[in-house]
Amino acid sequence: MERERSDWDRMVKNLQWAIAGVFVLFVGGLIIWIIHLIRTAWWLGDVPSASIGISLVAIPVFLVLLGVVLYVFWGLLTHQREE
Repeated sequence: MERERSDWDRMVKNLQWAIAGVFVLFVGGLIIWIIHLIRTAWWLGDVPSASIGISLVAIPVFLVLLGVVLYVFWGLLTHQREE
C-alpha cells in the first residue's frame, strides 16, 4: 500500500527537479558562452587558440558532469523507496 506524500516530500522532489533544471541551463549557457568566445575571436581577427583550447577541455568536462548530475537526480527522483 502506498502512503500519501507529505508536503515536505513534494517540496524536496520539486527542489531536486529545480536543481537539475538549473544545472542544465548553466551547462547550456557555458557552452554557448564558449562558442561566443570563439566566434568573437574569429570576428576580431584574433588568434582563437586560447578559446579553442578552453573549449576542448571545458565543454566535454561539463557535459560529463551534466550527465553525472542528471543520472544521480534521475535515480533519486524515479527510484525512491518507501521508508
